[in-house]
Amino acid sequence: MAELLSFARPKKIPPGAWLPLAIGALWLLLVDAGVLTHPLLVPLHEVLAAPFFDEQGRQIWVALLISLARVAGGFLIGATLGIAAGVAVGLSRPAQLAVAPSLHGLRQVALFAWIPLLTAWFGNGDAAKIVFIAIATFFPVFLNTEQGVRAIPPAYREVASIVRLGAWLRLRRLVLPAILPSVLTGIELALLTAWIGTVGSEYAIGSGRGIGAFLATARDVFRMDLVLIGVLVMAVVGHGLGRISHLLFLRLIPWRTPS
Repeated sequence: MAELLSFARPKKIPPGAWLPLAIGALWLLLVDAGVLTHPLLVPLHEVLAAPFFDEQGRQIWVALLISLARVAGGFLIGATLGIAAGVAVGLSRPAQLAVAPSLHGLRQVALFAWIPLLTAWFGNGDAAKIVFIAIATFFPVFLNTEQGVRAIPPAYREVASIVRLGAWLRLRRLVLPAILPSVLTGIELALLTAWIGTVGSEYAIGSGRGIGAFLATARDVFRMDLVLIGVLVMAVVGHGLGRISHLLFLRLIPWRTPS
């Protein structure tokens, strides 16, 4: 009986939900009630109904699936290369001298400054977008992995040398467990930058489908209800990716909390 009562008890509203709820309530009071009228201020019920009852609005579901597939492919490529490069640079002095300065220099280039170069190399198709997403993913993962390798306590390295662990055993038993928190921190950051990169590349390159292309089309035809629902979907997906990374962090290293 106590369990049923606890389940039926209203859940506490998360602190981060108060601002969206307040904006939604204010929108209902001012726009839906007719106090404010402007082409840019679309009633909230029309915005929420567009993905279900409007022919153009229903295209957002296909666009969302395409964007999610694109971010998954680019993220996997960028994260894999970032971890490999971070471990190599962190463990190898020659790699640190030869590769690290160039990678840290490229890291200073603004993310969207890559788009003209990538479109010149790969065209305006999916290849340029996936490479762009991989770049957005690579640098946070690489930087945090490299720092994690450098932060391995010297005493652990000495023990590995004393017991004469081979290169593979040292990597599997010492390096990977020690850098796991840093790698997960990099993945948390990379998931968000990858999603921003996905929508940004779709919007800026302007070919194909996806959430970014959906927003660009809605802007061109001045459908503010579609623009607003597209922005809302972007925010919800971004929040969902953050929650997924948070749960992954707690699952793999439950004794620590994400920073």
